[in-house]
Amino acid sequence: MGYKVAIVGATGNVGRELLDILHERGFPADTVVPLASRRSQGLDISFGDKTLKVKALDGHDFSDTDIALMSAGGETSKEWAPKIAKQGCVVIDNSSAWRYDSAVPLIVPEVNADAIEGFRNKNIIANPNCSTAQLVVALKPLHDRAKIKRIVVSTYQSVSGAGKEGMDELFNQTRAVFVADPIESQKFTKRIAFNVIPHIDSFMEDGYTKEEWKVLAETKKMLDKNIKVTCTAVRVPVFVGHCEAVNVEFENPLSADEAREILREAPGCLVVDNPAEETYMTPYECAGEDATYISRIREDATIENGLNLWVVSDNLRKGAALNAVQIAELLVNRRLLETRNAA
Repeated sequence: MGYKVAIVGATGNVGRELLDILHERGFPADTVVPLASRRSQGLDISFGDKTLKVKALDGHDFSDTDIALMSAGGETSKEWAPKIAKQGCVVIDNSSAWRYDSAVPLIVPEVNADAIEGFRNKNIIANPNCSTAQLVVALKPLHDRAKIKRIVVSTYQSVSGAGKEGMDELFNQTRAVFVADPIESQKFTKRIAFNVIPHIDSFMEDGYTKEEWKVLAETKKMLDKNIKVTCTAVRVPVFVGHCEAVNVEFENPLSADEAREILREAPGCLVVDNPAEETYMTPYECAGEDATYISRIREDATIENGLNLWVVSDNLRKGAALNAVQIAELLVNRRLLETRNAA
């Protein structure tokens, strides 16, 4: 007997990706229930070759639901995740609401799968920030080999990380440039069309943004609390796909050739790196793909035991929906979750 899965925030970018990926990967679900706010109630949404009706989250009964995949924002998650979890349904949350709770595991299956045992504390599992997810997938196998001391990362993040409104703003502003219409900025603090913005999320007292702090805190929680991390997060006029320029300092020697071999064998990673043929990955090419791509692997001569990497991934998939589904698969494959109907 299969599982009953609810998708909370089913009408958003990540919610639709969750539905697509559940179907693509053949997740053992007998029933999938799309949920959203009351204003979306009754809308049709696709799931494979089926059309499902969106139901209202408010008042929904989760007592016979096995897994709730949540992607409806932090405030909704803070309110609803504990209510859902108390009904015995395991919540896998894509917002930042629970990532920094010491009682809630923060999981990237290729990196720290064993931490999933901690879901029993609150019946909630956190999905990491999109930029952190691809970063730790690329760095985990290198850390296991040579032990990372310090990471300097600059992220180049697509507008889909800001939701549908971000994508619409880039489209509308780009069109306005070509037809000489006024440029209006609502979602972003500055014009995004043909521009880059070194500002994602709110500024903190130390001058860093909340997005930059997330990379630091989540990397330490999942990879190693002793690693020093500094980040600059930049929004770029790309619809889908996050890129990262990563400088890594190791305790032990690690050559670029060794790093390539390690990453070629690492789960979730694909090495696309041939400077002689100008071969490397871009966000356009990674859109719709599941892998984390690593290019431009080279040694940093300015520090001892240093490497530079270029890391690219589809932020709506590995950075959000795919990772959440992989966490659900981990629960199933490790037999940590019995179907409610069977129980």
